[in-house]
This record gives sequence, C-alpha cells and structure tokens, in this order.
Amino acid sequence: MAVKTRPPEAPALPLNQILPGDCIEVMRALPEASVDLIFADPPYNLQLKGELHRPDNSRVDAVDDHWDQFSSFAAYDKFTRDWLAAARRLLKPNGAIWVIGSYHNIFRVGAALQDAGFWVLNDVVWRKSNPMPNFRGKRLTNAHETLIWASKSEAGKYTFNYDALKALNEGVQMRSDWVLPICTGHERLKDANGDKAHPTQKPESLLHRVMVGTTNPGDVVLDPFFGTGTTGAVAKMLGRSFIGIEREAAYREAAAERIARVRAFDTSALETTGSKRAEPRVPFGQLVERGLLRPGEVLVSPRGTTAKVRSDGTLVGSTMTGSIHQVGAHYEGAPSCNGWTYWHFKRDGQMVPIDLLRQQIRAEMGDG
Repeated sequence: MAVKTRPPEAPALPLNQILPGDCIEVMRALPEASVDLIFADPPYNLQLKGELHRPDNSRVDAVDDHWDQFSSFAAYDKFTRDWLAAARRLLKPNGAIWVIGSYHNIFRVGAALQDAGFWVLNDVVWRKSNPMPNFRGKRLTNAHETLIWASKSEAGKYTFNYDALKALNEGVQMRSDWVLPICTGHERLKDANGDKAHPTQKPESLLHRVMVGTTNPGDVVLDPFFGTGTTGAVAKMLGRSFIGIEREAAYREAAAERIARVRAFDTSALETTGSKRAEPRVPFGQLVERGLLRPGEVLVSPRGTTAKVRSDGTLVGSTMTGSIHQVGAHYEGAPSCNGWTYWHFKRDGQMVPIDLLRQQIRAEMGDG
C-alpha cells in the first residue's frame, strides 16, 4: 500500500520583523501571493557629481551613500526589473504597490512597472511644503516627489477606501496632489553624532495617507527598502502587519528602536469610514416586496413633486415612469439622480428618506 505524503507546508510569514539582506534575494524566499500592499522607496540613483554646499559654504548632507550608486542606467534598470519581479510575485491577486521616486528615477521605474504587468491606477505628486532650496540657483527648486500607485493586474480588485480619504480631507474628494512637509524636527531620526540617521527618511503623514486609503486593519504591508522604518512604524500604529527588508545594519537598528517605541492605536480607532460601494446592494423593489412600502404609496421629492410606487419597484409620475433614479433625474432635469436620498415617504406626519428603509434591510443582512 502506497504511503501518502503530505505536501510541505508553506513557510510562515515573518510578520512584524525586519529582515536583513538583499531585498531581491529575501523577497524570492518569501511565500508567493502573501502580501496585500508593497510600499517601495528604492534608491533614486541621484548621480551626484561632487559635494554640494550652501551659500555659507557649509556642506549639504546629500544622498551620496553607496547604496544609491549604480554604474549606469542599464545597471539601474536591471536592478529595478529584478526587484519589481520579486515584489509582484509576493502580492496577492488583489494586491497593489506604491513606489516613490524623484525625477532621477521615477520615469524609468514607471516604465518597468508597466512592462512587469502592473496596472497603473494613479500617480500622486507629493508637494513638499518645506522643500530644500536649490543652493546653486541653476535649476528650479525641486519641491516634489512622485508616487505611482498600481494594482498587480488590470483585473485586480485593489483596496481603495474612498470615503475614508474623503473624510481625512474634510469631506472633499482626495486629489492626486498631496501637500505635506518633509521629515523634520522630532520625527527626524538622528545617529550618535547628531546627524540624520537616513538621508531620505519619509514623513509618517505620507505613509498614514497611503495606508488609510489603500489597506485595511490586519493587512500585510511589505517594504523592501525599509530604511529607518517609517512604513513599519505607521503600520503598527494603524493595526497593519509589516515586513521590512533592509541590508544596512545601522538602519535596521534605528528602525527596530523606533518601532519598539510606537504605541498601537486602540482597536476602535482603527476603523475607517466605510465605502458605500462596498455595502450590500438593495434593489428598491425589495422594499416593496418586504412591505416596507406599499404599491400606490406616494413618494415626495424635495421640490414637492410626487410619484407613486408600483408593484414592480418602479415609480410612476405625472410625466415619467421608471426607476427611483430615472424619475428623480427627469424631474430635476439632471443627467443623474440618487433616488435613495431624493425621495421621501410620510410616516407619523414626518417626511423620511427612503434610504432609511434600505439601511434597515442592510442592518438585517449584517445581523444574519
């Protein structure tokens, strides 16, 4: 009798850990389709020639580290293709990626993203409210960086918390230009000598917006260029799990100390404004079927126009018959109308929006 063998178990995800080593090699060793979101801040390949000084002749602490140096554009492009391929393998089918860069590299990265099969959703301009000035006076002050947000594929059902971002923006639809300050003051990590622990540390406000808008509590966020751990710190605060990859020991140490000091938010504070698009669909006719509205019952618009409910869930008005949305749009002379908030019915002498009945049914569906 043949002995059945169990397939080997997939390796466990190293959640909330900072992994040492080359990001490409480390990502290739992680389980496939295991990550919800990737936030990547890859080397910019700044191609600096010599030192940069301020008008008072003091030296600017620019990005001149060895990890940002590549022998050619071809070498940088190969590096980009390799890490993107490893990253795409890790994403779940409905996963997404954010990549941030400057004019030195973002166009090359964007092309590689599309070549790798990612589907670009938006590019976001992070406009720095306090940028470093252009000391030489030979170019425009570089006051922004670009983020590319892309799903794993065109068919991917990526997470987008539209209403949460709208709430974050005082009730106004979030735009693709974000005005946020660069990392300064108490947020900027310093080393033992009082110098910047990392030259391109990103502000927590930037990661907060990314995670609130495109992840949910409990999601796994991977950062292959972890640096001093902004992604991990914000993930911990917001109740997301993180995986960080960083080859520089000094950055890993600074990130670990930083994240250890972070206090996670109370569970009740992690919920964000839900998207109406994600709520269960309730046809208007279901209100009639359930007896919440009766055939022949009169609905009233804000203007006082009326329409009667029919047994098939349509409305009949004086000059129009159709759905709650079609009849409302007709009366308003508008291309569209949200009939749920437009039409009201009378109960106990009060005018009540029919959307209240829809919410009642949705609540029952949730209880079930």
